[in-house]
Amino acid sequence: MYILLFYEFFKTGLFAIGGGLATIPFLYDMATRHPEWFDASTIVDMLAVSECTPGPIGINMSTYVGFKTGFIPGAFTSTFGLVIPSVIVVLAVSKILAKFKENKYVQRGFYGIRPASVGLIAAAGIMAIGSCFINLKNKGLDIINFKALILALVLFVLMKKFKNIHPVAFIALSAVAGCIFGF
Repeated sequence: MYILLFYEFFKTGLFAIGGGLATIPFLYDMATRHPEWFDASTIVDMLAVSECTPGPIGINMSTYVGFKTGFIPGAFTSTFGLVIPSVIVVLAVSKILAKFKENKYVQRGFYGIRPASVGLIAAAGIMAIGSCFINLKNKGLDIINFKALILALVLFVLMKKFKNIHPVAFIALSAVAGCIFGF
């Protein structure tokens, strides 16, 4: 189990270029292949907790999955699996890139990676929005979670109106509203 956990997060760390949000499509894929670890609906909860806690999102989410799967050794294994590809790539590329950073092919390569990173992050955002506001298991108007949609709109308006209030206050307000209204 630990080898598979390491392997899955190693792949995620190797190919999720663009930061923690870019890991979310990989996590959705992982949820379909390993439903015993977590399901797709858990990803939104992991994202919410990861956004609220200190540290990089991808690492927080991999640590959560690893802990849920294999407790402390699982948390270490999944986190190490996610981080080690970046360490290897940075060490290998740093020497080479210094020599070739002005090379037009290297510049074009980085130029091509940017839209891919944005696409991964946009896909993650769309999937998270869909998971929050749409429930495909329901029929008719029940497919849309109107309470969550109204809460998001109210918080958006409040954030625009009261720009000096710290975002943590809005997160806390959302958590309280979720507990009261049972989103």
